[in-house]
Amino acid sequence: MTRPVLGIIACNRIVGVEPAQAVMERYIRAAMTHADVAALIIPSLPDLMTAAEVAPRLDGILLTGSPSNVEGKRYADEGGDGPFDPSRDEIALSMVGQMVDLKRPVFGICRGFQEINVALGGSLRRDTSASDELIRHHAPDGAKFDEMFDHLHPVHFSEGGMLARALGKDEATVNSVHYQGIGKLADPLTIEARAPDGLVEAYSARINDAPVVAVQWHPEWDTDRNPDSQAFFKLLGRALRGELER
Repeated sequence: MTRPVLGIIACNRIVGVEPAQAVMERYIRAAMTHADVAALIIPSLPDLMTAAEVAPRLDGILLTGSPSNVEGKRYADEGGDGPFDPSRDEIALSMVGQMVDLKRPVFGICRGFQEINVALGGSLRRDTSASDELIRHHAPDGAKFDEMFDHLHPVHFSEGGMLARALGKDEATVNSVHYQGIGKLADPLTIEARAPDGLVEAYSARINDAPVVAVQWHPEWDTDRNPDSQAFFKLLGRALRGELER
């Protein structure tokens, strides 16, 4: 049988001296392996294409993490700390709307988790590693790359929620690599997990019959050795096959 086709958002990066459309391979491999899907990369080039041209050709999308942040003007805020990728903002937020209109799954990780919230009318906060209200959600400055993903904290799953059922537990330990987080949760979204400080770490929804699931942490990191992370991608595979419970 033909496998579902997952669209995976690309970022604008500089490789050498040239602009490039880039996706870290760990996202692609984790999705293709544990969701058992084929994949296509969605370029963030809004001057050359629209989300409406691409969305009907995909069975679902995955909005990945990225070093860049969503621009504040996307959620009626001023300022914010870069780097920014406004072209990705344009394509990603448009893709959310298009896929929901087509009743097709939308999944997000880290930046993607934030993008979906903004696309649906929510807002972000920018103090998740330097706030008296919150635990530190990012490793200290100067940490090596691998050490960033070793920065961990627990999350508590909502009783009876999709993630609690998928993982078969009420709590898990997750990595935490983000400077921005949820400010106001968009109205259509239901909280699936919180950090000990109350910050929303995962949510879900079914909008126009489109499944929406996203997490703030990075299940694509070392997925082959983490059953909880594998469960996230298995959910993605089931969603693309129309097998998620309502």
